[in-house]
Order: sequence, then structure tokens, then C-alpha cells
Amino acid sequence: MGTFYNLPALGESVSLLTHFIVREDAQILFGFSTPVEREAFRQLIKISGVGPRTALSVLSGMSVAELAQAVTLQEAGRLVKVPGIGKKTAERLLLELKGKLGADIGPAGSPVNDTQADIFQALLALGYSDKEAAAALKALPGDVGVGEGIKLALKALAR
Repeated sequence: MGTFYNLPALGESVSLLTHFIVREDAQILFGFSTPVEREAFRQLIKISGVGPRTALSVLSGMSVAELAQAVTLQEAGRLVKVPGIGKKTAERLLLELKGKLGADIGPAGSPVNDTQADIFQALLALGYSDKEAAAALKALPGDVGVGEGIKLALKALAR
């Protein structure tokens, strides 16, 4: 749906990257606005039990950066929130995508070490968005501890 919502106005030209699936009963063409989205889709449909419909559901429910971050941090809870993804499927996705989708596609400012990951998770648990938490992480010194980092991040977010 992200690609759909970012389409230009009616009558304007658009370039899409495609993935074509041919089966006995159907020929299906999928369109993506970025190479990263198409590659994430291709990685998802390689997983046993995940078809094109489920892959599209995942990519419609979260951005590729959010998916990569969930894989990097092994957060099944974020995947379960996507319609059609149960606990077992979410765990399978995390296992299969680990190392294939992660730091190379993750958002800028995503956690780079365990301390930052802990601070990031604390901010998410407190209700901050991924973008807000990532922005707060950027403002922190590199050698800060978890407790102090959370305090500093909360002060930065309160501004």
C-alpha cells in the first residue's frame, strides 16, 4: 500500500519495479516503487508458508525499514500486529530473514549495539515511534549506559 499511496497524480508518468509470477492458473504482476521493497518482497516469498499475499500484507503493514529493524532486534511482537501473521509465522519470518534483511536495509540511526538497542526498546515501550526513538538515539553520546541513556533520550524527546 505504501507504493500505491506514493503514486503521482492521474495522468502523470510513473516507473515501477516489478515481480512477475506465473502459475498454472494465473499470471500475477506486482509493482514496487523502490528496489529495496522488491527485494524484501522476494526474500519474504522465499520463506515456506509465505506467499505473495502474505508478503504484501507484511509490506503494507510496516515499512521495509521497520521490518528490517524487527528482524535485527528479533521482535516477533511487531510482526504479529500485521493482519494475517500469527506467532508461528512471525517467528519463522524472523528466523529465515535473519542475516538477509537487517542492518543493510535498516533505518539510519537504528541501534548499533546492545546498549542502544535496549534504550531504543525502552523508548518504544514508552510509546514513542520508531522515528522519535531513532532521533533520540542519534543525540546520545556513544559511551552512555542504558539507564543514563534513557534519561537523556527522554529529556531530548521532551523538548
